[in-house]
Amino acid sequence: MLGLVRVPVAVSSLGLLRLLGTPWSWSLAAGLGVYLGTGGWRFLYVVLRTAKRDLFGLYVLLRVKYSIRRHLRLGSTIPSIFAATAARHPDKPALVCESSGATWTFAQLASRSDGVAQWALGRAWAPGDVVAVYAESRPELVALWLGLAKVGVEAALLNFNLRRQALLHCVGVSGARALVFGAELADAVQEVSSALGSSMQLFCTGDLSAELLQSLSAQNLDRILASTPQTPPPPLTHSKSFNDRLFYIYTSGTTGLPKAAIVVHSRYFRIAEFGYYSFGMRSDDIIYNCLPLYHSAGNIMGVGQCLLHGLTVVVKRKFSASRFWDDCVKHNCTVVQYIGEICRYLLSQPVRPSEASHRVRLAVGNGLRPSVWEAFTQRFRVKQVGEFYGATECNCSIANMDGKVGACGFNSRILPGVYPIQLVKVNEESMELVRDSRGLCISCRPGEPGLLVGKINQQDPLRRFDGYANQDATNKKIAHNVFKKGDSAYLSGDVLVMDDLGYMYFRDRSGDTFRWKGENVSTTEVEGTLSGLLGQTDVAVYGVPVPGVEGKAGMATIAEATGGFDCEAFLKEVQAALPPYARPIFLRLSAQVDTTGTFKIQKTRLQREGYDPRHSADRIYFLNSRAGRYEALTEDLYSAITEGRVCI
Repeated sequence: MLGLVRVPVAVSSLGLLRLLGTPWSWSLAAGLGVYLGTGGWRFLYVVLRTAKRDLFGLYVLLRVKYSIRRHLRLGSTIPSIFAATAARHPDKPALVCESSGATWTFAQLASRSDGVAQWALGRAWAPGDVVAVYAESRPELVALWLGLAKVGVEAALLNFNLRRQALLHCVGVSGARALVFGAELADAVQEVSSALGSSMQLFCTGDLSAELLQSLSAQNLDRILASTPQTPPPPLTHSKSFNDRLFYIYTSGTTGLPKAAIVVHSRYFRIAEFGYYSFGMRSDDIIYNCLPLYHSAGNIMGVGQCLLHGLTVVVKRKFSASRFWDDCVKHNCTVVQYIGEICRYLLSQPVRPSEASHRVRLAVGNGLRPSVWEAFTQRFRVKQVGEFYGATECNCSIANMDGKVGACGFNSRILPGVYPIQLVKVNEESMELVRDSRGLCISCRPGEPGLLVGKINQQDPLRRFDGYANQDATNKKIAHNVFKKGDSAYLSGDVLVMDDLGYMYFRDRSGDTFRWKGENVSTTEVEGTLSGLLGQTDVAVYGVPVPGVEGKAGMATIAEATGGFDCEAFLKEVQAALPPYARPIFLRLSAQVDTTGTFKIQKTRLQREGYDPRHSADRIYFLNSRAGRYEALTEDLYSAITEGRVCI
């Protein structure tokens, strides 16, 4: 259980109350009056169960808010905060490259990023210019974006899985003047080099032949940096402040082309700082970071602990389920990061000695399925899971600070207004907000699923929404007249549900819930159940329209095991585990299920192809409810279903 950490002396009681911006005594008295006045003895039970959790959450909130205010007053930036960290720990390992074994001390990271800053100045790039970075994860990426930030240049951190049109799109929306790419991605760059245009400056890091460099009209960045002075850039090379742009991180693109989310210095600080205090990290922790550095979990929640708090971070180029625990033992890691399906992949691995001989006490991340949670902690003896909810750009992040199994965070039931987020009612198919007679959104009661929204206040770094490089994309994530007339709120696009104690549980991403036979089906819940039945196999669940039938029928795409798939045995287990309306009507057996670079299931292509056997060579089955079995879906059977000649 997390204990309370002493608040700095500089933060007086009066100062904390002013920072919170809420008249505490009034709020508490009003809260007690309302709850008790409406017969709410249940409220006393909630207080007893949640007071310790809420007080710790309040401490974290105030601690982060105080730090942000201080850095705003000082005119700090992430590079200036890192400079202070490096001065405190010059010889301590900052970043360890797991693939090469190279260790960078804080002094070395500082000098290498200084070299990048000098190089950028030599190119005459001005504050606000953008440089796209496209390479697999390694310490050099941190030195690149950090060095660029020292002179006000913004990095666009590209997903190294992108190819062709998606790659061109991401470079284009950032407005980048140059592209730095890893030698391992030279082929991908060559595919789009002609479309990038002659004005795009190309630089390569890593070993690449002179012939390939010449064919791409690219320069060897490693060679350039080796001859560049590694001295701090002159002061006042830019006038950027704590609320100005640091870099761009792209959304995963599960439902379309990625969007470039704007990350300002204060947002980077806020995400990393919340993680450090919410989950009880320590300055002597060693973090195993196998997440991509183009993603906020890897680059902010992970690397941010190095830059802000002086922790050592082991950077793995790519996630490897078979090497995960061996790496943790090798580097004496005490904290690991996960996202998406990583924990499930680890459970599917055979037992090995290293999974019981590591020193890991904390796993931090998001997307851990409740069906996997306890199996993961018990098998691998990890004492604490720090699950959180939050997107790179959102202003309504929440965290599970006390280890409640399955919860991705909480909001206080005692003083809900302290952190202005809410679950509001939506049409779960269209995701349109449901409004009352006044035109305001309707808050959900405990147990009712709703869209998570966060009140926007651009003057408060904790509540601001910086949006995307594309203004239209930004506008689509903002709703007006949500809590009261004239206000605005960020739309997370995710459906969550809250229990009586204020714990929140992720239910579905926007558009994933579908309605069938008068019931709402949560694809996340069905995926977790089916994956568990199949030994943690990859499963994608989604709704598909059937002509003449109300709602959408459930369809599951399953990564087929090499030993074959037994439809009869599968159906028996499904009938025992799922209610009739949640059982997949269609099955698709595929060699693999598409995932993003951050291990989120991609369904766009699968939904588009549906159950038409002409669109894929995969085997597709239909649940014949009258016969009580799955049958191979032929073109004739498909026609019969779409023409209404077969009853579903």
